[in-house]
Amino acid sequence: QVQLVESGGGLVQAGGSLRLSCAASGPTLSMYGTFSSYVMGWFRQAPGKEREFVAVISWRGGTIRYADSVKGRFTISRNNAKNTVALQMNSLKPEATAVYLCAARSQGVTTTPSAYTYWGQGTQVTVSS
Repeated sequence: QVQLVESGGGLVQAGGSLRLSCAASGPTLSMYGTFSSYVMGWFRQAPGKEREFVAVISWRGGTIRYADSVKGRFTISRNNAKNTVALQMNSLKPEATAVYLCAARSQGVTTTPSAYTYWGQGTQVTVSS
């Protein structure tokens, strides 16, 4: 079992920045230090809309992918020693308003939400115009 807890959301004006963080924990991670064996993804879900892919990073950061809508403005990174993954969001737009969720899977990189095994509760990001 892996527990994921997001933080860093909030209210920001258009053009501003936020940095989201996701902390992973659980008996498996504590005993074997296997956070680096999980692919980590960020997704978002706005009211009335489907959950959509934002960014994903492979086990050691060698493969990174972004949704076209955030390329050049968002940066995903991970710290395997601290069991954390971050999402730096710059030049935010009102359409980025959503709940942002962190997810983990033990297999390969994918942008498909249903392929992820573990999910956090999410953190709200609101961008005002």
